[in-house]
Amino acid sequence: MPAEWEKHEATWLAWPHNRTDWPDKLDTIRWVYTEMVRKIAAGETVRLLVNSTAAEKAARRRLARAGADAGRVECIVHPTNRGWTRDMGPLFVRRGAETAIVHFHFNGWAKYRDWGKDRRVPETAAKRLGKRLFQAECGGRPFVLEGGGIEVNGRGTLLTTEECYLDPRTQVRNPGLGRKEFEATLREYLGATNVFWLAGGVAGDDTHGHIDDLCRFVNPKTVVLIKEDDARDINYRALAENWERIGDLRLEDGSRPEVVALPMPGPLWFDGDRLPASYANFYIANAAVIVPTFNDPNDRVALGILGELFRDRPVVGIHAVDLVLGFGTLHCLTQQQPAE
Repeated sequence: MPAEWEKHEATWLAWPHNRTDWPDKLDTIRWVYTEMVRKIAAGETVRLLVNSTAAEKAARRRLARAGADAGRVECIVHPTNRGWTRDMGPLFVRRGAETAIVHFHFNGWAKYRDWGKDRRVPETAAKRLGKRLFQAECGGRPFVLEGGGIEVNGRGTLLTTEECYLDPRTQVRNPGLGRKEFEATLREYLGATNVFWLAGGVAGDDTHGHIDDLCRFVNPKTVVLIKEDDARDINYRALAENWERIGDLRLEDGSRPEVVALPMPGPLWFDGDRLPASYANFYIANAAVIVPTFNDPNDRVALGILGELFRDRPVVGIHAVDLVLGFGTLHCLTQQQPAE
């Protein structure tokens, strides 16, 4: 699986339509999407899943008003249940000059029931692009994985969390499978020769521990890891454990990576729920690195840290206070298609 910073042919998105993900905010979210598309389309094609031709027309009207490059937006009519393309979209792998898609059988994070349409997106993408589609299996059964639950450096090292994929009590994606089987399947389908496990995720993450809110590669030998300095915060203990573990991380060549601390924004709440706001949920596009911001003093700090780490493209903030009401932000909504 190529690293996210490698050159893209396209980014996949799904035009938002599910009102339950963003209560009373869906119209606002669509304008946030136009800003995402505007930044991403400056350097690559945006392949936008829409529910219907009417939805396509409505999306294009908004994108035109926002100044997005319409020539870089390719709409694909494929009804979806929700819009979290990182988890249900096509996950691309490469062998030599060929790219293909692995189908990891999305099942609504083993939590929700409305996932049948989302699960078919990789098949639609493979047909649309004329690419081979590999059906991920383990022990003769479909193997379930979400793109937000893994992080790769494109050289063979993969990061994930025990909370997401090994916890036997909550949101079990692959019943009966343990660490050994999980790592063997990642090796077979993603070429992951080196799998490292962090502990758990942030409070409010209803995916139950996705790595893309915690720890991200920014180049083959450097990761950013979120850190909570307030010992009274609910995230403090879990994130401190991840910091203890990261000292044991070795890359595929046996070397130690550089680990850079990324702050957390202050707590965000909605209707009594703690929201999983995290600066680690950035997305690396060809033309920019887009970073969620939360009207917080640490917005500037996080943008500065990432700006120092990404010298080859601008780092820009996108307002994500409304996006995170859906329990995810920029990385959760995007999926890269590497160039061939």
